Amino acid sequence: MEVPMRPEYGPTLGRVLAPRWHAASLLARAVVIAVGVALVAATVALVLTLLNASFSRGGRVPFSFSYRDLYRVRADPGGYVKVQSRDADGALKYSFAVEPLLLPAYSGGLSGELPVYAAGYIDGLRRRYPDFVLRGEGKTRVNAVPAYQVFYTAGVEGREMFGRDVLLLPARAGAREGVDIVMLTSPTATAQVASPSEVASKGVLQRPLKTFTLE
Repeated sequence: MEVPMRPEYGPTLGRVLAPRWHAASLLARAVVIAVGVALVAATVALVLTLLNASFSRGGRVPFSFSYRDLYRVRADPGGYVKVQSRDADGALKYSFAVEPLLLPAYSGGLSGELPVYAAGYIDGLRRRYPDFVLRGEGKTRVNAVPAYQVFYTAGVEGREMFGRDVLLLPARAGAREGVDIVMLTSPTATAQVASPSEVASKGVLQRPLKTFTLE
């Protein structure tokens, strides 16, 4: 049913366009409909980009985090999840991946075990990445939970990237199962990140690390 309109307001847009729509060819109508659908899809994609997304995982090592301006992609073999973004030419810009971490049996405190474990972990990074250069390592915290981090530069997909990996386990005595948070940022991604030590301290990767919760 058409809503009554006062004469002084003139005809509605529908009435004005109706004769042209009925006179248009089927091809012209199809093009208009296709353009309308594309505009709706683009609007939805824009809204989703502006909103925060989140990821949550249960199981033996439950964790969750939120992110923005990053997109879910297939995780590496054995990994839990990966979100990333790319430049217009397809080059990797940011990557945030969560992989399983299992420490060997150890005695003493976790704070003493993680630096020992990191020595072998760094050797693994040298084998994994071409042009790997260690830039630093040391203790850190993720939402008040003690962790250990490794900073480096490495060749990834044919370009140099800043890398920062965080080894995180539950804050309980004897914990062996946790997560390895692997973060990569292109040196050209943002002026806010000028070295591996600034990865996820500023820029797009700050949100997922800041909101990361190991339950």
